[in-house]
Amino acid sequence: MDIKQLSSSSSSSSSSSSSSSHQMLEKLSKSETIELRNKHVGPSVTLFFKKNPLKIIRGQGQYMYDEKDNAYLDCINNVAHVGHCHPAIIDAATEQMKLIYTNSRFLHDNLVVYAKRITDTMPKPLSVCYFVNSGSEANDLAIRLARSHTKNKDIIAIDGAYHGHLTTLIDISPMKFMKIKGAKKKKWVHVTSLPCSYRGKYNLDNCESSNEIGQRYGEEVKQIIQDAHDQGRQIAAFIHESMISCGGQVLLPENYLKNVYKHVRDAGGVCIADEVQVGFGRTGKMWAFEYQNVIPDIVTMGKPMGNGHPIACVITTPEIAESFARIGTEYFNTYGGNPVSLAVANAVLDVIEQEKLIDHGIQVGELFLEELQKLKKKYSLIGDIRGSGLFIGIELVNNRRTKEPATLIAEYIVARFKENCILMSTEGKFGNVLKIKPPMIFNETNVKQFIFIFEEILQDINYIHQNRTRSSSLSSAYSSDSISISVGNSNNGNGQINVENMSSDSLSDEDSSIISE
Repeated sequence: MDIKQLSSSSSSSSSSSSSSSHQMLEKLSKSETIELRNKHVGPSVTLFFKKNPLKIIRGQGQYMYDEKDNAYLDCINNVAHVGHCHPAIIDAATEQMKLIYTNSRFLHDNLVVYAKRITDTMPKPLSVCYFVNSGSEANDLAIRLARSHTKNKDIIAIDGAYHGHLTTLIDISPMKFMKIKGAKKKKWVHVTSLPCSYRGKYNLDNCESSNEIGQRYGEEVKQIIQDAHDQGRQIAAFIHESMISCGGQVLLPENYLKNVYKHVRDAGGVCIADEVQVGFGRTGKMWAFEYQNVIPDIVTMGKPMGNGHPIACVITTPEIAESFARIGTEYFNTYGGNPVSLAVANAVLDVIEQEKLIDHGIQVGELFLEELQKLKKKYSLIGDIRGSGLFIGIELVNNRRTKEPATLIAEYIVARFKENCILMSTEGKFGNVLKIKPPMIFNETNVKQFIFIFEEILQDINYIHQNRTRSSSLSSAYSSDSISISVGNSNNGNGQINVENMSSDSLSDEDSSIISE
């Protein structure tokens, strides 16, 4: 494998037709790519399907293509918001790069035009922007703003939350710091319960309404604040996703944020809405916090903002911005707000508006949820369907009564979707929630394709349950990426399922937990 030759080849003139352009990108065999990655990329930088990873070399619309030009329906990518390689985005970046692309401390129209456009989507008084390169940078800066303004240090975060990979953000992301060997929660971090109306300690089984659930979780935050005060600590901010992504695609209960915001502000803190994964219309509104009828003090955004180009933003009030300006040093970001990034971001807003993608997402999302609810009525493996717009979660359980997480089956389903050229992943504390966050151009045909394959998979799982033996079980799809049946052929002949490790207790007849009802 001659890397120098490959480098020279990649810099040669690209005169081939567009139909063969993807071949120009393919310089290494898949095995060579894996070999180099294993040697030179840190092992903690993980891949989907790590035993048999996909090599994706191009994307178009809601599809991604591997080195053999197989098309995969992308149900996982909430970054390529308006579709992979949208021509308007490509043109915007290309044209700006012909002019200038490193300019952060001189005047440039791209920056101020975007600042005006994006703040026009916000409720007053949110009107001041800071441009950065990623959601992690945005959330880190938001914490700095909060601390500068309140003169306090402590942060309240939600259990299961993920807010970024920088050190401070790992410290306030229970999803991460609770997994680190030997790590302990910092004293300035306070974790409140995940306000999940299905699996949380306050839920629709023990509360009369979503509003009651929101109130009870709000009271928990009030108690956390009181406990902090008893220890002589003061709250700088409460940070939250407006719908919880990594925690399991969780929609917040009614009036939850209204209750929490009141308690936090009464204690002298500010409220940060992390819209990095749920903003820009994914949920059916431009910003997911709108569903809770609140106005945050600080809003962060990232991923879909640049459709894959690295750009993110923090928006706050003039009052908080002025507090930050008084700390005694300037704020500088080498690449944040550069002309190319802002040209791309402006083009993304153009496409969202011109193609009416928020309305489209509402329409397709409603159909998706309707079809998933039909499957839930037939297959009790599906414990809960929740979502808004094209932000959807499917929680899988071995037993609807106990809500035992069907983690192994979720992994298997993801692998089966992959075999059928649909890309999925799991979320949640137990890894049993299938997450659906596709590009916003995802359409009704894609929904029908997804539902058809999903039901085939559910039928196969049902067949295994009905024909299992005492020693049979489902293998981990992520660890093996292989599918075989130990107890007989599937009813549609679509592959086989290895069932060596699932105990009969987890699939008992008494529970009827995955039998078609």
